[in-house]
Amino acid sequence: MIYRIESPRFPVEGSIHLPSSKSISNRLLIMSVLSDKKLRIKGLSDSDDTAVMMKNLNSPDKVKNIGHAGTAMRFLSSYYAYTPGEVILTGSERMKNRPIGELVEGLKKLGARIEYKGKKNYPPLLIRGGHLKGGSLTVNGSISSQFISSLLMIAPMLNEGLEIKLSGKVISASYINLTLQLMKRAGINYSWKNNLIRVEKGNYQGRIIEVEPDWSAASYWYEIAALAGESEIFLHGLTSDSLQGDSLLEKIFENLGIHTDFREKGIRLVKAPAKTSFFEFDFTLNPDLVQTLVLTCVLMGIPFRFSGTQSLRIKETDRILALHNELKKFGVILNFPDNGEWMSWDGKSHYKINKNAIIDTYKDHRMALAFAPVSLKSGEIRIKDPMVVTKSYPSYWDDLLSCGFNITQIK
Repeated sequence: MIYRIESPRFPVEGSIHLPSSKSISNRLLIMSVLSDKKLRIKGLSDSDDTAVMMKNLNSPDKVKNIGHAGTAMRFLSSYYAYTPGEVILTGSERMKNRPIGELVEGLKKLGARIEYKGKKNYPPLLIRGGHLKGGSLTVNGSISSQFISSLLMIAPMLNEGLEIKLSGKVISASYINLTLQLMKRAGINYSWKNNLIRVEKGNYQGRIIEVEPDWSAASYWYEIAALAGESEIFLHGLTSDSLQGDSLLEKIFENLGIHTDFREKGIRLVKAPAKTSFFEFDFTLNPDLVQTLVLTCVLMGIPFRFSGTQSLRIKETDRILALHNELKKFGVILNFPDNGEWMSWDGKSHYKINKNAIIDTYKDHRMALAFAPVSLKSGEIRIKDPMVVTKSYPSYWDDLLSCGFNITQIK
């Protein structure tokens, strides 16, 4: 399937109800089952990722196939290592090439019985659960924050609780903090000092926790506001005291000329002059925003150097290579080293309109989400496999239509 997205012929105006955060939803689902469903969730995400998590938590089947859902693979590995019984965790071909060895080795040190059914350090996993003890672990924080969050959520259920020492440069620490803050709301005590996290033994309490709207999804509307000639965009439900690390969007986009006006029921995006002619930023804490910012800067003609991007190599696709390949279709050349720890654009390879370009999404929702606003500069853009957005933002195309974009299925 290919969608042709055409830019509105008038100012972009919209009142948008963003999807609930899948990051919060998926964490709360694990905590809920660990509480024997005493913890209740209000406003659960309707994303594919959350649906996969729910299906596999509720299914009696021994084989749990999580498809492309990396969060489900990481979180369920710890959950089933703690839970008595035997399961096989598997997924798509891409998932079978996403490393999970650091998490598995940590679980084994806690007493887990896990075998690799294919390549060492990669899914599928055979897990014989119910043998975990607490104690202390050292975990490399430079690979994936989801490994750490996965361990933290089962930590209160272990006899000795759990102490995790983080080694290396910790990436996406805001997501570790999100996990701990949600655990605290659910009645769990913890401490985090320097590189040491300690979770006490305890029980998740019978409370109701409401899921926030997704700040990562808001990033595409910030991009639209920055690229549109004129816009009037209101995003419902977002607050200045969000638990989500990606709420840093407010400060990031101030540099690119978008002011966030916090109101009682959400935020209004207000256009202002850009404050920089060269944008430098460390995305170690916010890797999910990189694709949005790369495209925004390129289309605004603002050269950049982004660091802390190494984790993009092991996402749904190699996001650095995907960006490189698709931007070449518009004459833009990204620079980056093999390890992906930074990427840059010098502004010399200017964006060229290419209405016939078809954007490959590589089964990555954020490629489709971030590239659709390119139509504001090119007039139109074509996106292959557009429904991949359902992984995190199922209503995205409907929301664009409501703001004046024209969307046609051409194949």
